Amino acid sequence: MKEPAVSADPTQVLAFETDCHIFDGCGFPAPGLHSFLFEPLWGNADSNLYFNKTMLLALLGSIIVVGFFWAAFSKPKVVPGKLQMVAEAGYDFIRRGVVYETLGKREGEKYVPLVVALFFFVWMMNLWSIIPVAQFPVTAIIAYPAVLALIVYILWVSLTFKRHGFVGAFKNFTGYDKSLGAVLPLSMTIEFFSNLLVRPFTHAVRLFANMFAGHTLLLLFTIASWYLLNGIGIAYAGVSFIMVIVMTAFELFIQALQAYVFVLLTCTFIQGALAEHH
Repeated sequence: MKEPAVSADPTQVLAFETDCHIFDGCGFPAPGLHSFLFEPLWGNADSNLYFNKTMLLALLGSIIVVGFFWAAFSKPKVVPGKLQMVAEAGYDFIRRGVVYETLGKREGEKYVPLVVALFFFVWMMNLWSIIPVAQFPVTAIIAYPAVLALIVYILWVSLTFKRHGFVGAFKNFTGYDKSLGAVLPLSMTIEFFSNLLVRPFTHAVRLFANMFAGHTLLLLFTIASWYLLNGIGIAYAGVSFIMVIVMTAFELFIQALQAYVFVLLTCTFIQGALAEHH
C-alpha cells in the first residue's frame, strides 16, 4: 500500500494511521480506492513494467490450482485416496452440474476442462480475500475478471462463426426474426449491442463488483474493530469483530457462488453459440 503523507502539523493524528483510535482526536480511517492500490514488489509503476501483490497472488493461485490437480491425478488409482476423491468430486460437480446441464453431455464434454479450470481459478482468486497475509481478492481488480471474460468472449464469438457461418452468426447476434415486422431493425440493433458489448461487460463486472464490495465490507468492519478498541468503545469493537466473523463466513459463500455464476454464464454463452437459429 502507498505510505500516507506526513502531516504538516505534528500534533494532528492522521486518520489513516494504524495507531488511530476513537477518542484520540482522529477520524475513522475508512477504506476507499487507496485500499486497492499496491506498490510494486519489483519494477517501477511509472514505466508500466512492474510486479505487485495482486500479480503475485494470481501467480500463486495458478500454481496452487495446477499443483492440486496434478497431485490428485498424476497417478490416479481405482480406489482413490483423499486428495483424488476431493479433486474428482470438484471436477464432477462442474462437469455434471454446470456443463452437462447447460450444454448436454455430447456437446459439452470437450469444454469440461476449460470450465473446470475457470471455476477453480476464479474461486482461488476470490479465496485470497480471507487467507491471512494475502487478505485481498484478486478479482477485485477489474483487469483480472476482464481478461477472463475476454477469453470467454473470443471463444463464444469464434464458435458462433464456426458453427453458423457469417450470415448465421449475424442472425445469432442480432436475434433476427422476420416475424417481428416493422420493429425488426430496432430489435436487431438492440440485440446486437446487447450481445456483443453489454453481455461481456456484465460478465466481467458482475464478478468484479461482488468481490470489490465484499472486500470493502470486510475492511470496514476490520478497521472499525481496531478503531473502536479504546475506552468505552471496546464494547462496540466486540460487536464489530463479530461482524467480521459473520462477513468472513458470508464471503466464503459468495466467493464460491461468484465462481459458479461466472462459469454458468460461460456455458450459457457457449450454448448460445452452438444452438441452431430458427
